[in-house]
Amino acid sequence: MIQIQLVNTALSSLRRNLMRSMLTTLGIVIGISAVIIMFALGEGAQKKVEQQIEALGTNLLMVKSSSVSTGGAKGAAGDVQKLTLDDVAALKREIQQIVAAGTSVNAQAQVVWGNENWNTRIEGINLDVLSAHNWEIKAGRTFSEQEMKSAAKVAIIGETVAEELFGIASMAVGETIRINKIPILVVGLLKGKGEDMRGSDLDDTVMLPFSTAVRRVIGGNSKYQDRIKRITVQVDEPSNMDWVAAEIENILKQRHRVADDEPSPVRVMNLSQMMETRAEASQVFSSLLAGVAGVSLLVGGIGVMNIMLVTVTERTREIGLRLAVGAKPADIRNQFLIESVVLCLVGALLGLALSVLALIIAGPLFGWEMVLPTNIMLLSVAGTAVIGIGFGYYPARKAANLDPIEALRYE
Repeated sequence: MIQIQLVNTALSSLRRNLMRSMLTTLGIVIGISAVIIMFALGEGAQKKVEQQIEALGTNLLMVKSSSVSTGGAKGAAGDVQKLTLDDVAALKREIQQIVAAGTSVNAQAQVVWGNENWNTRIEGINLDVLSAHNWEIKAGRTFSEQEMKSAAKVAIIGETVAEELFGIASMAVGETIRINKIPILVVGLLKGKGEDMRGSDLDDTVMLPFSTAVRRVIGGNSKYQDRIKRITVQVDEPSNMDWVAAEIENILKQRHRVADDEPSPVRVMNLSQMMETRAEASQVFSSLLAGVAGVSLLVGGIGVMNIMLVTVTERTREIGLRLAVGAKPADIRNQFLIESVVLCLVGALLGLALSVLALIIAGPLFGWEMVLPTNIMLLSVAGTAVIGIGFGYYPARKAANLDPIEALRYE
């Protein structure tokens, strides 16, 4: 009961100087909102990366032709050493740990259906691309082996293309579209994936059998039509990634007759590791910013102590009177401690409200979902209570140790 009376007394005191109380909490408000926003950004970025890794596929290695120096001039990647479909077959045959080896060629082209048209990415793929990148068929079917071999005029399209051409994505299967005036039957609709880490729409694509793309749509009748720029390799276990990467380089060196002491004809990159490294860097950056925001909390606490010292000075006669009529020093100390904690808690609640508002407004600008970390919110509020006690203790102790007679004489 006594503590409730002290809380009421503290609240009445703060209401008497409402503007000063609000200004005192400003440092706490800024500190709390900054801490929560920084952690929300970090959590949101982490979640976005996890979604992108899931959309990209797991345990993936990217194999690309490396550049070759000739006479001191470094050529573009893939200028000399070309990867072929035979390379892909050899890797799958000789490395048992490879689950899938996806190959693709791509180009931009205009896709036409009736009076509708859409400029999109055309990809010639083998069937391993779908499994390696976790593509799922939402409606219709995938390509058959016969269609892959015979360069059949069939396609699987993404949701964006389907919606742009047909209005309703589910209407796409069974329709005939035209690419470079070639009629192509849509046999399947891909399940939506959204955007990749660079903001590109993954669903804005039309997939054709590899043979169809290179012989009819993209490559033409070139003798180099089986040559590809990259291979996406899915490995069975994360622990086998490094070993498989080294083995891929060895096999391709042998196939392309590259000596052991010469540079590798290919570059093998661990995609999942690259994205996880980026996520870790983002997390570290957010933690550093949160640390800087924590300094604002410290400054806010100093502001609270400063105002509490002013309050003790202003209320010296009141303190003396209360001590003279029988109040205990502990009651005086507790009252000022409560006022200090209440100031900080009010600042924390205002900071929480401000951070939620800021995240609602800023979330769409960053393009990913902001994740409000509940544990950080609770810790922040608890932390402000500790700040209130820590920075309010000295003024409270000073008030409790006042001599009643000297306090009553204070002008």
